[in-house]
Amino acid sequence: MQNIYLDNAATSRMRKEVLDAMIPFFTEEYGNPSSIHAMSRTPRAAVKKARKQIADCINADPSEIFFTSGGTESDNWALISGMEMLEKKGKHIIISSIEHHAVLETSYYLERRGFRVTRVGTDSGGIIKMDELEKAIGPDTVMISVMTANNEIGSIQPVAAIGKLARERGIIFHTDAVQAFGHIPLDVKSMNIDMLSASGHKFGGPKGVGFLFVRKGIKLPPFMHGGEQEEGRRAGTTNVPGVVGMGLAAELACKNMEAANKRLIMLRDHLIDRVLKEIPYSRLNGDRKKRLPSNADFSFEFIEGESMLMSLGMKGICVSTGSACASGSLDPSHVLLGIGLPHEIAHGSIRITIPEETTMEQIDYAADCLKQTVETMRSLSPLYDDFLKKQKA
Repeated sequence: MQNIYLDNAATSRMRKEVLDAMIPFFTEEYGNPSSIHAMSRTPRAAVKKARKQIADCINADPSEIFFTSGGTESDNWALISGMEMLEKKGKHIIISSIEHHAVLETSYYLERRGFRVTRVGTDSGGIIKMDELEKAIGPDTVMISVMTANNEIGSIQPVAAIGKLARERGIIFHTDAVQAFGHIPLDVKSMNIDMLSASGHKFGGPKGVGFLFVRKGIKLPPFMHGGEQEEGRRAGTTNVPGVVGMGLAAELACKNMEAANKRLIMLRDHLIDRVLKEIPYSRLNGDRKKRLPSNADFSFEFIEGESMLMSLGMKGICVSTGSACASGSLDPSHVLLGIGLPHEIAHGSIRITIPEETTMEQIDYAADCLKQTVETMRSLSPLYDDFLKKQKA
């Protein structure tokens, strides 16, 4: 039985050329780039190159790219240090109600620290309500943080419009682009983005490394203390192999983006069409068009998502019920509840995110297995049986 991996939003396969580029920095060019002797020169040059590779993807200057351990650290740094920096000006931050837990949990922490947080809702497609966002802005609002694309339902937010609004009001705008970077075009200048978070393993790079873009002129204080790395902004010995791998992965992802997305959208739409046509009482979560090219998130009535996931796993289909960071929770997704789904339907949801190397045959096999699984599980459901009897009555 083959394994068909359809959980790319949780983590992606590291590209072979990325691994090849990293290996010398483990075994041969292993010097610390912060040292001043000869063994530091090649690692230091490699880190500099990676900074430019990443900056070029988002139309930034290399000096605006700061390396971190991943998206979670980047989000925490942006929000916590950012609000501390701006505290004398105001203590109010606005986020969306469907942010990743790295932002959502940080917002609860900020509230415990005495900051004020407004969580703006979305429409049924998972797109933030711009009128509510604008109304939420007050004289003490100093930061807006809205994700570029949702990690569960794939909805792409109107980042450029939010950035424009924030810039006009003199508010710093941060976006969690962990699911978007390397997958859709991003331009920090035209979108008026002040800070942007990303993580290497989401676009063919290694785990344990990410970055935070911080626009020139923003004197973001350090989040971690102990050294002068990253221009004194982020302490800790530079993860040279990880940085090198992430830089190359970023370059490859951005260079191949248009061709990859064209194919991914074809596969995604084929899957969506099959599921909605062939499986009754199913629905697509998230906006039909304004969504990540690889994302298809479904809810099925009279089905429990975890059981469906395990059944598909026995057929070699690897999917998830939502964010990998919250997969241990028995509570329904805050994202699905946020777009208006009742608890019982939110519980019957799965997220399918498609890697570039997926074939149409694999997508059809996954659709066939999903259809069979839903039919089998519903045949054992007394709730579904009662529903059918009422329909016939």
